Amino acid sequence: MRAVDLVVKKRNKEVLSRDEIAYLINGYVDGSIPEYQISAWLMAVFFCGMSREETGHLTDVMIQSGTVFDLSGIAGPFVDKHSTGGVGDKVSLILAPLVAACGVPVPMMSGRALGHTGGTLDKLESIEGYTTALSMDRFRDVLSEAGYAMTGQSADVVPADRLLYALRDVTGTVESVPLITASILSKKFAEGSDALVFDVKCGSGAFMKTNAQARELAESLVETGDALGKRVVAVLSAMEQPLGHMVGNFLEVEESIACLHGSVGSRSLQPDARSADLMEVTLRLAAWMLVLGGKCSSVEQGCELAGQKLDDRSAWRRFVHNVELQGGDPAVLERRYQNWRAPESHTITAADAGYVEHIDAYKVGMAGVYLGVGRNKADDDVLPHVGIEIHTKRGSRVGCGDALCTIYAAGEQALQNALPLLEQAFRVGPGPVQQLPIILQEISNL
Repeated sequence: MRAVDLVVKKRNKEVLSRDEIAYLINGYVDGSIPEYQISAWLMAVFFCGMSREETGHLTDVMIQSGTVFDLSGIAGPFVDKHSTGGVGDKVSLILAPLVAACGVPVPMMSGRALGHTGGTLDKLESIEGYTTALSMDRFRDVLSEAGYAMTGQSADVVPADRLLYALRDVTGTVESVPLITASILSKKFAEGSDALVFDVKCGSGAFMKTNAQARELAESLVETGDALGKRVVAVLSAMEQPLGHMVGNFLEVEESIACLHGSVGSRSLQPDARSADLMEVTLRLAAWMLVLGGKCSSVEQGCELAGQKLDDRSAWRRFVHNVELQGGDPAVLERRYQNWRAPESHTITAADAGYVEHIDAYKVGMAGVYLGVGRNKADDDVLPHVGIEIHTKRGSRVGCGDALCTIYAAGEQALQNALPLLEQAFRVGPGPVQQLPIILQEISNL
């Protein structure tokens, strides 16, 4: 078998066998096949695509390229959730303890911010002492005790994905649905999940800008999961405006605490009305996870059970327990609540009275990058206490001079860099605005 023959075969739109795909991927990982040949193969896949069977083979080979989490001895089934990325997307911070409180264990391997979208690990690490670099043994211990564990991808888990993603990034082959599918599923199934729920976002603040693009990816994830014998649900959700009302690492932790009905001192918290869209998405995803985990027979029943666990604050207690187990200090978390802000602030107000027609999630996300919420490059640092508070939502009525958003910046230059984008992000019009659904479609192999 020769790599060049397999490149030509895919260039000619032929289907590769599992052995042929394994030869290419394993050869790249062990260094026996050079980067330029894999680059050529990636470009052939980009233009010619892959069958569902090929995508399944690629995913499985990538899973087997490294360590697979052993969760034996912990009662399953294990269900995880993955988001394709958005602005203000702090769903995982609420969802994982909520689903765990309902009795379904959640092993979650998460990522960092890159570009305009936020990263779950960066948000968690804004909690003083919280560590996301867990050994496999520690991951198992936290999962067993708290019902969920949050970790980053270690070097020995799916090394094929790490190498392929870096190569795709510099060869113009990122936007390939089969390659995206294999990248996502390989990481998720390597962590030991039995079933998955995907939040496939579409709109200005998502990587998939149109419903058609989001649907294509969702169908690929579900069908490839099915080929691997896994149960998968994909929920398509709108990302035209930021989710919830906070954008920023610790700011999003704060919003999550309120959504979990947490407490600060003697004060019991409730979700802000501006978090309604966040909670709608979170409860829907939680409900599907409870169905996949065998706790509920319907999504409606799942929503009801999840709501109960929020109301009785058992989800909040799970969150606090996880923070303690992963090295965080709940006392510092409580002390910093609504008190930890970057020193420079500026509020943007409405120039005219009217209705908020649009809040451009992409522009808000890029403003966050300028502030230090996210990254332009993978090795950029992020700042925990900077960000943007959104004071209104699409469809809301505002008066002239009413606050639209407040910027929290570490310095004057960062503030000035973010300001023009945020001034452009809000559009106010004269008449009422029709509310659009946030849950767009659901696809499953159940």
